[in-house]
Amino acid sequence: MKILVVGSGAREHALCWRLARSPGVTEVLCAPGNAGIAACAEIVMIAPTAVGDLLSLAKERGVALTIVGPEVALEAGIVDLFEAHKMPIAGPSKAAAMLETSKSFAKEVMVAAGVPTATYEVFTSEAPLREYCKRQGAPLVLKADGLASGKGVFVIQHEQDFEDAFASLFGSLKAERVVVEEFLAGVEVSCIFASNGEDLIPLAPAHDYKRLMDEDLGPNTGGMGSVCPSPRISGAELEWIQERCAAPILKEMKKRGTPFKGFLYAGLMVPTDPAQRPEGIRVLEYNTRLGDPECQSILVRLASAPVELFEWIAGVRGEKPTVQWSNLTSVCVVVASNGYPENVITGDEIVGAELASLVPGVVVFHAATVRNERGALVCAGGRTLSIVGIGESRESARRSAYKAVDMIQLRGNRTRRDIGS
Repeated sequence: MKILVVGSGAREHALCWRLARSPGVTEVLCAPGNAGIAACAEIVMIAPTAVGDLLSLAKERGVALTIVGPEVALEAGIVDLFEAHKMPIAGPSKAAAMLETSKSFAKEVMVAAGVPTATYEVFTSEAPLREYCKRQGAPLVLKADGLASGKGVFVIQHEQDFEDAFASLFGSLKAERVVVEEFLAGVEVSCIFASNGEDLIPLAPAHDYKRLMDEDLGPNTGGMGSVCPSPRISGAELEWIQERCAAPILKEMKKRGTPFKGFLYAGLMVPTDPAQRPEGIRVLEYNTRLGDPECQSILVRLASAPVELFEWIAGVRGEKPTVQWSNLTSVCVVVASNGYPENVITGDEIVGAELASLVPGVVVFHAATVRNERGALVCAGGRTLSIVGIGESRESARRSAYKAVDMIQLRGNRTRRDIGS
């Protein structure tokens, strides 16, 4: 069968890589892809938001199933269009994707569904927001309501940091709504559930590292690394999360006439004190697709056929598939461009990616990479590579990952050294 993957990041590279290795898959297309994806899929230069062109491509090439990677394609209504034309696609509708594209909508749904989450307020102008923050004081969390590529969240620990957040929210982000939440302490965990609109299948839990620098310092990013399976929660706690944080959302969305089919990503804050778990676990946010960089560390551990899972999500397969996982651990380390995330410098040459991929137990996934006129690999955006180490333990996996990372040469690259530690 032919499969189309929509997107151009390391998440989409991981999807194409895993699908290309799957029985029954004869061809993988990726739009628009990147330099690394070209090794395992045919690249078609169509933007993720050009949903009409993507539909035409799928029809012309006889694509049996389309898999959506990025949130911008979901917001553009790709699933609605494909389903209207009876073209199988794995992902939520535009209305269901509002769980990610609007944080205020997500909070409203959480409250209606009885999902444990932080208390919050919503503001539509700067003056009332300033007054509220002045009255409440730090710590607080401020979030731009719409999509911001992981850069719209501001965790305010000190009152002097409010001004920078206001400047970003009402400046570069042009936020029309701002959600203000109580600050929650603990460790973050990402639990992703596949759904066909009626039922759920939990993926292996992971956790990512959102801050730019070691020890969780610096600005928020799209994610600087991930670990799978996450040691931060137990199997029993994952069951509790499914029952309390995912299943109620499915029920509420169906009640509203917008059933959720796709990947429901619950970003969670988990108390460090075992006595406060699981009841103290809170949902920070929902994403409506596979996370990046969590996807990279999750998919290298998937032992069962991924096509069955995607077909079940899309409604092509009625029988609920059994998902199996490797006993190994994976650690993903992101190599980002000079200036990331504030002032990304593009066009610099990346040397050593091919050599890094030869390290035993390592898979290299490309994100913002292209080939220049000389055929050299260069960075074309913020996060350029995801280096995934796989091992018998978390420590052996991270050793392999960093051995490969140290082979990468990119001027001024930004890489955390504490992923998986």
